[in-house]
Amino acid sequence: MAHLLNTSFIPSSSSPTLRPRNPTILIQTRRAPTRIVAKIREIFMPALSSTMTEGKIVSWMKSEGDKLSKGESVVVVESDKADMDVETFYDGYLAAIMVEEGGVAPVGSAIALLAESEAEISDAKSKAASTSPSSSSSAAENVGPAVAAEVAVAVAPPQVKEAAATLSLSTHPASEGGKRVVASPYAKKLAKELKVELGRVVGSGPSGRVVAKDVEAAAAAEAAAAVSVGPTAAEAASAAAKSVGIELGTVVPFTTMQGAVSRNMVESLAVPTFRVGYTFTTDALDALYKKIKSKGVTMTALLAKATALALAKHPVVNSSCRDGKSFTYNSSINIAVAVAMDGGLITPVLQDADKVDIYSLSRKWKELVDKARAKQLLPQEYNTGTFTLSNLGMFGVDRFDAILPPGTGAIMAVGASQPTVVATKDGRIGMKNQMQVNVTADHRVIYGADLASFLQTLANIIEDPKDLTF
Repeated sequence: MAHLLNTSFIPSSSSPTLRPRNPTILIQTRRAPTRIVAKIREIFMPALSSTMTEGKIVSWMKSEGDKLSKGESVVVVESDKADMDVETFYDGYLAAIMVEEGGVAPVGSAIALLAESEAEISDAKSKAASTSPSSSSSAAENVGPAVAAEVAVAVAPPQVKEAAATLSLSTHPASEGGKRVVASPYAKKLAKELKVELGRVVGSGPSGRVVAKDVEAAAAAEAAAAVSVGPTAAEAASAAAKSVGIELGTVVPFTTMQGAVSRNMVESLAVPTFRVGYTFTTDALDALYKKIKSKGVTMTALLAKATALALAKHPVVNSSCRDGKSFTYNSSINIAVAVAMDGGLITPVLQDADKVDIYSLSRKWKELVDKARAKQLLPQEYNTGTFTLSNLGMFGVDRFDAILPPGTGAIMAVGASQPTVVATKDGRIGMKNQMQVNVTADHRVIYGADLASFLQTLANIIEDPKDLTF
């Protein structure tokens, strides 16, 4: 949730009414004229996650001077993990935009001004012109709790009621009478990069909403049409590079998400870690997967469920150390699973994975992946993990090491399940499907014997997976 920053207003005032001492005599008093002061609210850059320090303006959905109604989306903000629409909780006019599209602003700094009426728009523009982003930021930092104010931004989801908030997050933008295309913020961004006209794209999302995969399909179709004309090899190579928004030889600054990943990776270097590897025989798990795959079950959900059941028996592996002085036995087993995205990485979380049945877990995972690729995950859907899985098996990778995410106790790197020649217990040669995993753990909390015992339990569950479908 965002740090809510206060904005001071001048309250209207009136003189108090005099109370007569003699109750039988009425004394009429004259009320002083009320001084009415219009409100110009500052719209602040919201904190969309606990790790967000600055945000990027993806697009303004309204222009200066536009009238705003309560509940309308105003701006799309890119955080370190997702693009989020921000709605207004107040009627008014978007008087002045202080941070343009593509601009970056620290959390808590003013990005626009909201006027209560058209008459105040000029005053707001003057205020915006005289206020630099740095002064807005420093002024916001100095606001104390005693200041009587109204808050211009809130970053809680719409179901969280904040009386003193003017903006909230929304993951379902609306289209009114064809004024704008119904599309996810990431789809809009992708369409701009791939130079695809959104108006011609047929959406496959809810209520015909255009999502990222629709834009990618449209771009691929346009590229195929261009190839049919018969360009030269050099033209085709140049077009291919441009179609994915890459200009060779250029220096590209980090996106907000890449910056967050970079900071987290550097922070992880301060944690003393160690690694333990293990080989699982997956014949029984593979057979179960083939049996229930038609019911929508994914291998990711099966691995997450098996891991969660093993963690339930080894709570220390599900613990975490944040301050270097103590550690927490987490009350929930939330399995975060790494998902690669264009220009970054995110870890959607399967919460209470040990308690949810495999079919519901698979449905939830599909929903989380769709939201992740559309950059529409809510903070609680990606920052509440207690144990992380990173799976590169689908790429044929047989083994690798994963970097421990800050604030968690362990991460397990999962390789591919491959046919392997092995010796049986009776001394014969046989063929079995085997999968190698490597677990990276925080050595301040978890020790080698802890991981070894956990991996033995996990091996028993994977090699006899009957409990996974209960």
